[in-house]
Amino acid sequence: MVVAIYSRGLDDEQISTIQQLIDELKKVQVTTFLFDSLISNFTHETIIPFKNYTELVSNKIDCLISVGGDGTILDAVTLVRDSNIPILGINSGRLGFLASVSKDEIASAVESLVNRTYVVDKRSLIHSDSTLPLFGETPFALNEFALHKTDASSMIKIHTFINGEFLNTYWADGLIVSTPTGSTGYNLSCSGPIVFPESNSFVITPVAPHNLNVRPIVVSDTNIISFEVEGRTEQYICVMDARREWVDKHIQIAVKKENFTVSLVRLNENSFLSTLRNKLTWGMDKRN
Repeated sequence: MVVAIYSRGLDDEQISTIQQLIDELKKVQVTTFLFDSLISNFTHETIIPFKNYTELVSNKIDCLISVGGDGTILDAVTLVRDSNIPILGINSGRLGFLASVSKDEIASAVESLVNRTYVVDKRSLIHSDSTLPLFGETPFALNEFALHKTDASSMIKIHTFINGEFLNTYWADGLIVSTPTGSTGYNLSCSGPIVFPESNSFVITPVAPHNLNVRPIVVSDTNIISFEVEGRTEQYICVMDARREWVDKHIQIAVKKENFTVSLVRLNENSFLSTLRNKLTWGMDKRN
């Protein structure tokens, strides 16, 4: 088996976590690659560096292990792209909806990988097209696409269309189009609904809308959603997960379902419902 390890950056706690992971992989003789910018922190002679998507594919990686929080997994998605390499998330961050494996479960997670006793969840992505190319080779996101006003500028008007038919003009600080996976992220923070990962939908959620009767809406992910933006400034911000670009307001943008999925590794005992209950403390009385 061949495994690659990725992390955004390292503090003492993450170094300890990755070292523990490397040690466990060594015990079961798993060939281990480590993201190039991290390798100077580790001296194990059998660790092999990797830099990018091409090297993951050429070395026939069986699984990419992400060490960090959910944001680290979002970065990992841009590394694996359409390779179908599954991603396992070890959580050293905070909430961890996607990175669901705790540091205490590293040994059992490695055992599950080697014995292939895990579940792979296929998660849909959102893809953006525009009259000016944006986001280089990775114009897709696992969680959400969003439009935002710039910094302290006044609200923007976002004319929104579904398959060319006018839906609404949102007077707001911004607009989110979330995947089912992203429904528990930024969308949830803006009072959008939680939808199940297999629901084949997008959630359109305004950010601080001026019209109080405007509410989030769930649409099929077979639709193409397009936008025209008006504002007092010449630019607005376009976001794909944690990546952003400043865009001229005359640029037209549309989003649709990406034509490939990303694979997330889940240990058998961790389901979407159990994650919701544990992370959102549903059913727990916190009054005492």
